[in-house]
Amino acid sequence: MTESNPHEQVTVTDKRRIDPETGEVRDIPLGDMPGGSEPAGLTDQSVDTTDTTVDKVAELTSDLQRVQADFANYRKRALRDQQAAADRAKATVISQLLGVLDDLDWARKHGDLDSGPLKSVADKLMSALTGLGLVAFGAEGEDFDPGLHEAVQHEGDGGEGSKPVIGDVLRNGYKLGEQVLRHALVGVVDTVASDGSETVVTDDAGQVDPDGNAIPQVNKAQNQGN
Repeated sequence: MTESNPHEQVTVTDKRRIDPETGEVRDIPLGDMPGGSEPAGLTDQSVDTTDTTVDKVAELTSDLQRVQADFANYRKRALRDQQAAADRAKATVISQLLGVLDDLDWARKHGDLDSGPLKSVADKLMSALTGLGLVAFGAEGEDFDPGLHEAVQHEGDGGEGSKPVIGDVLRNGYKLGEQVLRHALVGVVDTVASDGSETVVTDDAGQVDPDGNAIPQVNKAQNQGN
């Protein structure tokens, strides 16, 4: 019987999964697992699991990007609809004041706004509306545009070489931004180009009262006869 060497070093290997001191799970090398070798088929299974995880992450990423794009489009539509609603409300309020502007224009033509408190009120009102984007249009000599002007009188035969222009502005037109709130009420006359390339008006247009009703014109021949 051989006596053991008293100086031989004894090695103790603790293969417990739970560390008794820290309580944490230990990482045991595959070679230290029971059997001493890596289980058959474990490598292929790990590769398949990794591929499945990558595909799932790509699918979820695509879904997230699609949801983000849908939300961005919804936000743009909501802001656009909100702005359109605000513009419609502003246009409705300003349209109700156009009659007041007509009365002020009529008073201005008769000299009632040359001075006094009414002039100050008219200037402040027009300044406020202009600040909101209101623009008046329609001036004598401008080309007639059916998209902006409403002709209530037309003087001339419309012959070859003639061009319809505004001969008289009976009531101003107004725009709010690109939106036409009201067409200008105008008298249209046909013009022809003279030898000097100047435009010659063939006749005069009439006028209207504050309500926009045309004032009948006195026949020129009758005036000359009288």
